This record gives sequence, structure tokens and C-alpha cells, in this order.
Amino acid sequence: METVKIAIMGFGTIGSGIAEVLEKQRNVIISRTGRVYEVTKILDIRDFSLHPMKDRFTKNIEDILNDDSISVVAESIGGTKPAFEFVMSCIKAGKHVVSSNKELVATKGVEILKAAQEAGVGFLFEASVGGTLPLISSITGILQANSISKIDGILNGTTNYILTNIEKKKISFEHALERAQDLGYAETPDPSADIDGHDAARKIAILASLLYGYHMPVSRVATEGIRGVSSFDLELAQNLNGTIKLIASCYGDNYGQARVSVRPAYIFKTHRLASVDDVNNMVLLDCNMSGIVSVYGRGAGKLPTAAVMVGDIIELTQRSDFSQLLWDSELVLDADRQEQPLRYFVTVYSDNKKLITKLVEQVDAGSITDNSAAFFTSRIMRSEAEKLKKKLETYNVTVKLYEVVEE
Repeated sequence: METVKIAIMGFGTIGSGIAEVLEKQRNVIISRTGRVYEVTKILDIRDFSLHPMKDRFTKNIEDILNDDSISVVAESIGGTKPAFEFVMSCIKAGKHVVSSNKELVATKGVEILKAAQEAGVGFLFEASVGGTLPLISSITGILQANSISKIDGILNGTTNYILTNIEKKKISFEHALERAQDLGYAETPDPSADIDGHDAARKIAILASLLYGYHMPVSRVATEGIRGVSSFDLELAQNLNGTIKLIASCYGDNYGQARVSVRPAYIFKTHRLASVDDVNNMVLLDCNMSGIVSVYGRGAGKLPTAAVMVGDIIELTQRSDFSQLLWDSELVLDADRQEQPLRYFVTVYSDNKKLITKLVEQVDAGSITDNSAAFFTSRIMRSEAEKLKKKLETYNVTVKLYEVVEE
């Protein structure tokens, strides 16, 4: 029976998960592939002298590069340094690479894909977007006969968990974040990648690059996190038969451009994304042939993510053709959503009940409490929405704007 030898770079949560999945699913994988998949080298600078696999650890990348028996390398280091250098070295050494590293793929995907094509090896990164969701394989596989004009989705399980807790358990943002950190959903001590939208921005940038074949830099994704979303906002949204979620969107127009964003947005309870709670993710793909296709599942987790990476490993060892989908780095896609007229959900707050009453007389408020009001605008440009916000703020009230996402 053929043995496929694997190296793992980075033995944290996901890296150790890969080894665990290969061990737990050993018989299943053998029965389906006719191959044994064996981890023979693990690269990590920490001390694993007491680990059961201690004889396989190394702190030197050369031990992987110079081992011709290793055909596939799984990268789970995270970040771009030294991950980018190590991945490029493995590819140039003729080794296939799989990765769950969204920052690496989003920022260095152009170079890595080109290098893999030139070396005649594969580079797969299904686990970099949506955890267990088969998004990338759907776009590049069964949906490739479609033109996908729009993507709307919940791509970050941590923020979705926080917003769910604020809404349903009526707790503060700070309390919900603390719960997420205690459960390991949010990083400690710095959860900014999740709650400020950077994680979701990297994921939607990857999907935009796949859709249009041109590199979408993360810096061009209009990004806003959930720090400003309060329990009052969610209560007002509920009163108007809706909720607020962190939505990642990619919208392609007829001019070969795309508008890409991540922002907290209002969605009606009838919208498919409204029922996605806790750490779950869902993405809606608007396909011209297949209609709206929804992909749902857990957005993260040790074994779920590791299992997707093992799936990529198996796919690479079963392929005979390693041609890559390349992203053209010469054209930067436009990421400005402000040119698109949208409806807005507007919330207004003040400790002055009389002031709220006075403001209500000037707008068609759909939801009113003692110290707050909320209403919808018609379809207007972002600049018009900002003017409305400034006008309301002259009354010394707190005003927030949320785009309305509609199916």
C-alpha cells in the first residue's frame, strides 16, 4: 500500500488537529483512497520533547525541504512571516502545499499561485475561507459554469457569536466578547482581527479574487467591525422585524469591477442570513444559472478546519494535473461600495425623551422607545446618508447608519 509522507509547519491548534484527524480517520481514509497518510516531519520552534510524536519535530525548515520522501506540506503557522518564505521554499522544492492561512492567501496569493504553477505542484487553501464551508471548491468546481454576480455572507464565527449573545441574552458587547474569549472563539488578549472585521475582510478578498481573476488587496476592502453595535441597536432592529449581522459582501457590476466590503448591516428576519447564530457561518452566492446557492456550516474549530485541510491533502495526491487558477496582479479591483444606492437603517439615541419625540416628528420612525428611535431611508447614496446623519447629530444625539442587506 502506498504511503504518502506529510510535513506540518506550525503545530498549534490547527496543525495538531491535522495529525489528530489523520490518526482518528486513518482506516476511513485508507478505505477511500487506498493510501496511508503519515506525518513524518513537524516544524515548530517550541519544545515538544514530551510529545508522543517528539521524534518527528524539527526547528529547521531545511529538514523538510531536503527530505525527498515528503510530497505534501500543510502550513498552519499563521501570518505571513515566516509562513510566506517557508511556503515558497516548499513549492520550489517540488512539494505540494495546503494552507488555512487567510492572511497569507489574501496578501501573497498572486505570488504563491504563480510559483506553484511554474513548479508543477498544487497549492490548495479551502480552509482559509469559512472553516468547514466548501466555498472555494464550489466556486472553482461545481459552480464554475455560472457567473456569480454577488456574494453576501457571515464569514466570521466570533463576531456572529458575540452579536447573537448581545441580542438574545441582552448583555453588553464587552460581556459577550469576554464569553467568546473564555470559549476560545476570540483571541486573548487582542481580539481585534475578528471584532474589527479584518478576518472577514481577508476572506471576502480571497473570494473576490477567485470570482474575478484579479487580485483584491485587503486594504481596498471597505471594512468596519462590530465595536459600535450596541444592545439598543439590536433591540431596535428586532422591533422592526430584523437583526444586525457582520456581513461580508462582494458585488460585481457590468464594467469588470467589484465592490467589496465588510460591515455590520441590518437584515430582515425573513432573510436567510438572519437565522445564522452563534459561531456558524453562511454564504449566499447569486448565480445566473443556478440561482442563489447557500453554503452553511461551522466557521471555525480545531478538528473541522483540520479535516478540510486533510481533504485538500488527499485531493492533491489524487490529482494528475496541478494547473492553478491564477490571479492577475496588474488590475486592482475597485472596492468602493459608496457608488451604489442602498437603503439604510438609522438609529438615534438621546437621554432626552422630549428630544427624541421632536425628532420623531421629522422622520417616519418605525421603532421608538423612551430614549431611542429607528427608521429606514429610501434607496439613497452613501453621501446622502452621511448628510442625514450629520443633520440629526446637530440635535446632540447619537446616530448610527446600517446598510440594509436584501436578497
